[in-house]
Amino acid sequence: MAQKQVFIKEKTQKVGFVHLSIFGVMLIVLFFFFQYNVIPWGMSQFVVSLFAPSGEKQDKIGFVKFDGLVWGSVSKDLQPQLEGKNLRVEKKYLNRQYIFDFTFQERQMDRDGYVKSPNQFYARSEYLGENAIILEPWVGFWVLALDLAFFITALVSILLPTGLGAIALLIDRQIDEIKVKIRLQTGFSDQIVDILTLPDDKLAAKDFDEVKSAFRTIWNRTVIEDPESTTRLPRFEDFFHDEINVVEFRNNTLYNRIKEFFSDFLAKEIIDTKNSLLWRRDHLHILKGMRLYMSHHIGEKYQNLVTGLAYGGASILIVAVGIRGLKLIPGAKPSFILFAIFLEFTMLILLAITLVYTEEEERMDKMLKKMEDASRSELDTMRGQQADIHQMANALVGQTSEIIRARVEKAIEQYITSGDKVQEVIAQEIARKIVLGLREDQPTKK
Repeated sequence: MAQKQVFIKEKTQKVGFVHLSIFGVMLIVLFFFFQYNVIPWGMSQFVVSLFAPSGEKQDKIGFVKFDGLVWGSVSKDLQPQLEGKNLRVEKKYLNRQYIFDFTFQERQMDRDGYVKSPNQFYARSEYLGENAIILEPWVGFWVLALDLAFFITALVSILLPTGLGAIALLIDRQIDEIKVKIRLQTGFSDQIVDILTLPDDKLAAKDFDEVKSAFRTIWNRTVIEDPESTTRLPRFEDFFHDEINVVEFRNNTLYNRIKEFFSDFLAKEIIDTKNSLLWRRDHLHILKGMRLYMSHHIGEKYQNLVTGLAYGGASILIVAVGIRGLKLIPGAKPSFILFAIFLEFTMLILLAITLVYTEEEERMDKMLKKMEDASRSELDTMRGQQADIHQMANALVGQTSEIIRARVEKAIEQYITSGDKVQEVIAQEIARKIVLGLREDQPTKK
């Protein structure tokens, strides 16, 4: 039955077809939504606000919005008739000084007054030069649309239950893996690791005697002995009493002792795991769950990969700018430059997030001090074991052998007088064997 439960638990912890399907469908739908709706709208607001007629130009020409994301300049007399009606753009209205078209519709000269394919954005302004700027969204903006789609998909996936959300399952699985790492690094039992990582409200509701016993074990395990010090080491009972706040004692005293005895990184693992359990209870704590996964999984395993991708994006950007400098990319079609810029932007954002969640390396002097303390503790333990073994050996073959023999004979004699005949016979035989063995091992006196 136990093996079956373990098997079921491992099976539910794998990212399955349902997780991947939900994540993939959300990503694709959001990608096309951003590519066909958000990106055109955002670009139109950015470009029109910068390059639309302003100042004295507004007194000489009219500027109106047509149906969709299309703006154009018209004669001053036509502006009152066209403004606010969102008519379809036509050649008869435009004077072709200013045209901004961020739709996925084809335009023809004889009908619309300018030429544009369905997969192009069109921008003409005297501020942009004599030629119109042609932007290709499927070259220059698909990376940005994918970034936005992935960001929203990841957020939704974190909020979903672990049975549906892929990233939610990864974070939930990472919590259990980090607790195993804490147990291996400290040698504590699963029960003590659970108490160390319990949220504050859960720890406050825990049985006091159970918490006290676990805290005493942690305290004794994290004692740092200084052989040069003559002062008495602080005892657990000197700081812990029945009226103490167990949450504050753990968060302040025990966490600091763990940090000093083991490492800052281990203490951070414990705190992040405690916070991530709040996310497990309520998935609205997105940052708490993401911090654990980013710090102790992505930051540890993929930091070099992310750094390499950032350098790779920078190399593509350098090549694109170099080609543009050689005039091989015309200024009127900067889509490839935009692609390189957004790609490098993506890589740098990813690198920045990874660095933010990467734990700082512990100072070398503190690491050496902790290694020295650990080595001293192990050495003292070995010396104590050696002394015990030496004492036992002397007891077996030295001057105290007669005392041991007398005590063994007395114990067996008391056992023999118990009245049980079967036990009597067995005890006599055991006594004879032990006494003979001790006499044979005793050195012969000359």
